[in-house]
Amino acid sequence: MPTNAKVLIHYGPYETCGIVIHREARLEGLQEVMEKDGHTVELVQMSDRNRVEIWVNGELIFDCDIRDLDYGGDGDLDEKCHQALEAVRKAY
Repeated sequence: MPTNAKVLIHYGPYETCGIVIHREARLEGLQEVMEKDGHTVELVQMSDRNRVEIWVNGELIFDCDIRDLDYGGDGDLDEKCHQALEAVRKAY
């Protein structure tokens, strides 16, 4: 995969403090890791609750529960962010 892939991160709403809405705070580390590796990231809201899906070239290459991602931060210590980055690197 070229280092300049367009990565689409589809994310659903999740509950915090009794409110279910789309939030991007848990995606900050994921975005940072992808952009540091030279990829272009686009966030896309979806209706599937608690889900994150990463799409490259029209193919779903990684998915997880959004609550498994660390809140805020740069993604360096988040194992899920590194798993997602590895999946993007292997995509073709």
